[in-house]
Amino acid sequence: MSTIDNLKDRTTPVFSQDDVTVIFVLGGPGAGKGTQCERLVSKYGFAHLSAGDLLRAEQNRPNSEFGSLIREHIRNGTIVPMEVTIALLESSMRTILTSSSPTNTKGKFLIDGFPRKLDQAHKFEEAVVPAKFVLFFDCPEAEMERRLMERGKTSGREDDNAESIRKRFRTFVETSMPVVEYFEGQDRVVKVDARPEPASVFETTTVELEKRLGKDF
Repeated sequence: MSTIDNLKDRTTPVFSQDDVTVIFVLGGPGAGKGTQCERLVSKYGFAHLSAGDLLRAEQNRPNSEFGSLIREHIRNGTIVPMEVTIALLESSMRTILTSSSPTNTKGKFLIDGFPRKLDQAHKFEEAVVPAKFVLFFDCPEAEMERRLMERGKTSGREDDNAESIRKRFRTFVETSMPVVEYFEGQDRVVKVDARPEPASVFETTTVELEKRLGKDF
């Protein structure tokens, strides 16, 4: 993956904020990020990139040089090296921006489950494009665990079990909450209570997004 080779040394973003709008979507495991992203895609025409989905797809891709590395990190609830994740995100953004698809004509991206550490945030903004803000779905651990255990009955995901879930909670608190706090210090966080039903959460989310971006973004 040639993109990785120059990521470490790149200090100029490859995309302009004039052409590309990126919103980072964060929240603990089970906070409902994916559900809300689907609704935002439908309403506003975002392209939805899930860092976790990209990594899971890459680990299963035949002859992937990163497959076993990604699998080990996902199993342990730890964070994949940032160059791998950022390269996958950048590659997906390029594919969408250069496709002839009528969707995402304005270059609007929701990046779900990323950045999970401050160094990822800094590197993505330095090398790819600065984000507009973080959309943070705030949810208590007890509720997130209940949702994930329920999902695990049908999801087939190897990390939807009690031990992995608790590891993921610890990782989120220790590594991702500092990201939220960093962006909060720059007034670049939109925080939404993720406890209510999805329709109610979505209504709140749309109000908050339009406050930041305007109704016609």
